[in-house]
Amino acid sequence: MSIRDRLDISAYLVIGQENCTRPVEEVVRAAVSEGFTCVQIRSKVATAREMISTLEKSAAVIRELGKSDSVALLVDDRLDVVLAAREFGIKVDGVHVGQSDIPVEVCRKFLGADSIIGLSANTEEIITAADVSQIDYFGVGALHATSTKTDAEKTLSFAEIAELVKVSARPIVVGGGVKLKDIPALAATKVGGFFVVSAVAGADNPKLAARELVTAWHDSLR
Repeated sequence: MSIRDRLDISAYLVIGQENCTRPVEEVVRAAVSEGFTCVQIRSKVATAREMISTLEKSAAVIRELGKSDSVALLVDDRLDVVLAAREFGIKVDGVHVGQSDIPVEVCRKFLGADSIIGLSANTEEIITAADVSQIDYFGVGALHATSTKTDAEKTLSFAEIAELVKVSARPIVVGGGVKLKDIPALAATKVGGFFVVSAVAGADNPKLAARELVTAWHDSLR
């Protein structure tokens, strides 16, 4: 069974060097050790080589925690970085792309059947028109306005998110300013999970922040 078959987007960390006051891999360690199930490296300022280095260190942390077979390590947008990292023997599990990035069918061609591909989509028209045979989940947002995701079309209400879940043929992970207090209402929409950036990466204590988010998510599903 590949990690694509085991994909769990319930607690999804998006992180890059510009979001941290400490090394990225330290925050990845904190989040994964407390139950985060997916990690996406996203940076608009890092060079390809810097991203490869970050992936190498993050993959090592996930491996040390014994989670390489269950916690997916993805890259935002940069298919070239994924392919280059794999050439260096780094375990990178897939890519997340937006509507204006490399098409999902091209990503699938180069990454193969066992890789994970996520697609940003925050309208019913996009979600229902997408070729879901090529993708594994949709990333939806923003829930709130944020400084880390300036290209989101608009914010979405919990009711709107619930409607997107109903029409989607793939699981949905929701982010964009998600805070601890949002988790119960978000879980009630039946989404596959939540993604956060600053709620963990910008926290004074990333480990505690991650634990609180994961605990709230699981408590809300009971």
